[in-house]
Amino acid sequence: MEKNKSLEMARLAIAALEDKKAEDIRVIDISEVSVIADYFIIAGGGNKSQIQALCDNVVEKLGHAGYPEKQTEGYNTANWILIDFVDVIVHIFDKENRLLYDLERIWRDGKQVDLKELEG
Repeated sequence: MEKNKSLEMARLAIAALEDKKAEDIRVIDISEVSVIADYFIIAGGGNKSQIQALCDNVVEKLGHAGYPEKQTEGYNTANWILIDFVDVIVHIFDKENRLLYDLERIWRDGKQVDLKELEG
């Protein structure tokens, strides 16, 4: 998929996360270091209900724009939900699991993207 489409998907996902008050949204451009996706989006939620609401909103907003999710994992436990949109992968964590898995460190070879750069 072309990078512009991935960028549009990332923007939509970030807006959907912001709508539901996600905490500490981070975007990592992994297109240069991995073939699995162009962007990882990492966000936090305060509790199970908020984490599920964040997931629902991202899936709904991207789905309406013509980008259905390929797969969603972890919804029922909601301590780490992974939503795979093929070129954009959204991770929504509770505080404990975000610290535990520390994806920002694992994917440090990717480029941290300033959210302001993504604003269309």
